[in-house]
Amino acid sequence: MSSAVPGRRRWLERSPMMISLFCLSLLVSLTKGDNNNELQPLLKIKASLAKSKTTLFSSWIEDANSVCNFTGIRCNSNGLVSEINLSAQNLSGVLPFDSICSLQSLERLSLGTNSLYGIVTDDLRNCTRLQYLDLGNNSLSGKVPDLSTLKDLTFLNLNLSGVSGPFPWKSLENLTNLSFLSLGDNPFDPSPFPKEVLKLEKLSWLYLTNSSIYGKIPEDIGNLTLLRNLELSDNGISGEIPVSIGKLKSLFQLELYNNSLSGRLPKGFGNLTNLVNFDASQNMLEGDLSELRSLTNLESLQLFENQFEGTIPEEVGEFENLAELSLYRNKLTGTIPQKIGSYGVMEYIDVSENFLMGPIPPDMCKNNKMYDLLVLQNKLTGGIPESYGNCESLTRLLVNNNSLSGMIPDGIWSLPNLVRIDLSLNQFEGPVGSGIGKAESLGQLVLANNRFSGELPYEISGASSLVAIQLSRNQFSGPIPDSIGNLTKLSNLYLDNNHFSGSIPDSLGSCRFISQINLAQNSLSGKIPNSIGSLPNLNSLNLSENQLSGEIPNTLSSLKLSLLDLSNNRLTGQIPDSLSIQAFKDSFNGNPGLCFGSCSSNHSDSGRFRTYMSCLIAGVLVLLISLACFLGLKIRKSRNLSHPLKQNSWNMKRYHVLSFSETEIIDSIKPENIIGKGGSGSVYKVSLRDGKELAVKHIWAATSDPGDRRSCRSTAAMLRKGRSPSPEYDAEVAALSSVRHVNVVKLYCSITSEDSNLLVYEYLPNGSLWDRLHTCQKMEMGWEVRYEVAVGAAKGLEYLHHGCPRPVIHRDVKSSNILLDRNWKPRIADFGLAKIVQAGGDWTRVIAGTLGYIAPEYAYTYKVNEKSDVYSFGVVLMELVTGKRPVEPEFGENKDIVYWVYSKFKSQEDVLGLVDSAISDDLKEDAIKVLRIALHCTSQVPALRPSMRMVVHMLEEAEPCKLTDVSVVKEGEINQEELKSCSMMLEKQKY
Repeated sequence: MSSAVPGRRRWLERSPMMISLFCLSLLVSLTKGDNNNELQPLLKIKASLAKSKTTLFSSWIEDANSVCNFTGIRCNSNGLVSEINLSAQNLSGVLPFDSICSLQSLERLSLGTNSLYGIVTDDLRNCTRLQYLDLGNNSLSGKVPDLSTLKDLTFLNLNLSGVSGPFPWKSLENLTNLSFLSLGDNPFDPSPFPKEVLKLEKLSWLYLTNSSIYGKIPEDIGNLTLLRNLELSDNGISGEIPVSIGKLKSLFQLELYNNSLSGRLPKGFGNLTNLVNFDASQNMLEGDLSELRSLTNLESLQLFENQFEGTIPEEVGEFENLAELSLYRNKLTGTIPQKIGSYGVMEYIDVSENFLMGPIPPDMCKNNKMYDLLVLQNKLTGGIPESYGNCESLTRLLVNNNSLSGMIPDGIWSLPNLVRIDLSLNQFEGPVGSGIGKAESLGQLVLANNRFSGELPYEISGASSLVAIQLSRNQFSGPIPDSIGNLTKLSNLYLDNNHFSGSIPDSLGSCRFISQINLAQNSLSGKIPNSIGSLPNLNSLNLSENQLSGEIPNTLSSLKLSLLDLSNNRLTGQIPDSLSIQAFKDSFNGNPGLCFGSCSSNHSDSGRFRTYMSCLIAGVLVLLISLACFLGLKIRKSRNLSHPLKQNSWNMKRYHVLSFSETEIIDSIKPENIIGKGGSGSVYKVSLRDGKELAVKHIWAATSDPGDRRSCRSTAAMLRKGRSPSPEYDAEVAALSSVRHVNVVKLYCSITSEDSNLLVYEYLPNGSLWDRLHTCQKMEMGWEVRYEVAVGAAKGLEYLHHGCPRPVIHRDVKSSNILLDRNWKPRIADFGLAKIVQAGGDWTRVIAGTLGYIAPEYAYTYKVNEKSDVYSFGVVLMELVTGKRPVEPEFGENKDIVYWVYSKFKSQEDVLGLVDSAISDDLKEDAIKVLRIALHCTSQVPALRPSMRMVVHMLEEAEPCKLTDVSVVKEGEINQEELKSCSMMLEKQKY
């Protein structure tokens, strides 16, 4: 017994160590088991995102020691996953929320800025420990599930995530810990301002921009006293800014732009002394700006496109940090504070289209940071201060339409970053400095309607980016420099109403992109250069009221001109037959030496005899040629009947399963089958033997007139060299062959041979929208039909911009390129000008489009993208609503439908009067909703235009409310849910 005691004692002494080792091994085993439990959900996430172009999952392997070592994963002190951070990792795939939310210790989930798609499932409700959730900037779909179980959330970001439908605002009442809430830029169903948000008293960040909210901002917004950022822009919010907003003294950013706010800046607004950025632009606010005096920390102030009046407070000039000031299109008076910008931080100022007087402040570019100086359309006086001659950061100098005078500082002409300078409609004088040759970025030089004089410097050719030169109505003299031909990007040249002399430079023929030349009312002499006739894009040529002599070059016959004016010169000889048309009937007046047809009027007998003989010989030759052609056609026809065309003489590319052959198409290319002509070719209607109808577009060769026999030879030569006969042909085939959408015209096949370049489309019997709105084929179209056309066409463009593997920019969107099928369903057509955006290159450098539809950025830059199509589509919407053409005399000289509609809205005239009288009165309010969308689409600034995806959504929200006529319905039969839905839709007046 005694001997056993020491052994038992030794065991008891060792037992604490044994117990510790046992517990440690048990803990390790349990931890490993938990890691194994968490491994499988993470591997499911990896599998769901397997197609992502990323290497971050290389560490996510099954035999890893711990999931805590996975890239993007963090664990808590217990070794359990507490955070998944995979933001901005180029991820693509559907999120498995069931797997994600099986991680019971997960507190932070960051998946923003990826390409994730699919819906957010109800499994998200199981992530009950989440404190941080970021799914923003993705391509998700479907509605957001109820979030009421996520009571620990402090951060919620769904901005630009793609979710839609009704948002579960009610569930926010439980999320009382939220300090950051960002739900903007999603196509939610319209709803009044969510009062549930007002109960989240810990909020410091609230972003609801572009969230389909309407109604008034509640007074209770003042309860959110911790708010530092409040953004409610791009909604349908109306009424006045509540007085209680003055309680939000922590605000550093307040953005309310693009709503329907009215009234004055509320009393007490000046209490927001911490404001750094304030943007309430594009509303209907009024009154003065006195409440801004105490906002001394402002860096950005944006109040443009409102109805503010009175003066700009002098205190604004003392704001030391003010870098951005935009007050254009208001009713402001007085002077611009002269100290503004004197602290050297000013980056841009735009106070255009007001009633401001006095001089331009001298120190706004003190530290060479300013890039935009825009003060156009005011009543400013004095000159441009000398200091701006050193402002090398300046990109736009627009001071046009004022009462400015004096000489332009020499340094202005040579500013290296200047893209656009517009000094027109002032009283400036003196020459254009030779330093302009150093302005390598200059795209637009506009000096019209001033007193500039002297010669145009030869060095102007150094400004190699020039697209437009407008020097009309000045006192320039001397020759037009021959170096102007080196401006290979030049599109518009206006030198009219000056004193230029000498000859027209032959070098103009090198300006291949030029579309408009106006040299009228000068003292130019000599002959019209033959080279002008070789300009492929020339659309308008005005050489009137000069001293030009000699004959009209035959080369002008090859131009496709909409305007030609050679009147009041000293031209002689015969007018080319191709120019002797009704459209140009007044183009040759004041040239006594010009004549139509034969120029001889008093022949001698021998002269008459020679004339008669010449006519007789010519007639015989014509007869012989006609007979030869007839016999040739007969022989060719007989040969064709006996010797069918060889298969290898045609190149037919099929894009769909076809029920016809190339021979059936080619045999139908006859003059009697022509149904339309355009700038690039004729369109034929082809009726197949099975009764199906097709449209065939014959693309002309790019190098010559379609009637010139040389075109066939040049086409054949290019085909033998393996080149396509026309860039337009290549562009259209490349764009259309891969397009599959119900609202884009279907291309069945293309057929090419040595003398034929054919595109075979589906035939659309109702012609174009232009025909149905504006021509003799005009038909009565109710608003329901017009609305469906608008939505369908928008969806077609949306597909081209967002649904194709590479976005397609149409670049010639117009009503004549929207075709209508038998059921009035629209199709986007004619991609002769389309450009597929190449990887890494978002811009196209080819000037294209149609007058009235062209976006304003064409005037000063080549940088044109999808937003240019959006502008053109906005013009189409205006056509649909108003029934007007894009350009009408009633709009005023040099004005278009966009200007006309904007002016009516701005002046608060009878807006309903804009609607086409053919639209019934009960649907005019619905038409106005679409007109407001058109106003968004035609914003002057491309970045402010919505995407076509957003345009489609806005149009769908503007659907006419189709209630059954109450007068013929028995009591109680109206669907009350439908009535409620329609009432809510009608309540929202602006989207």
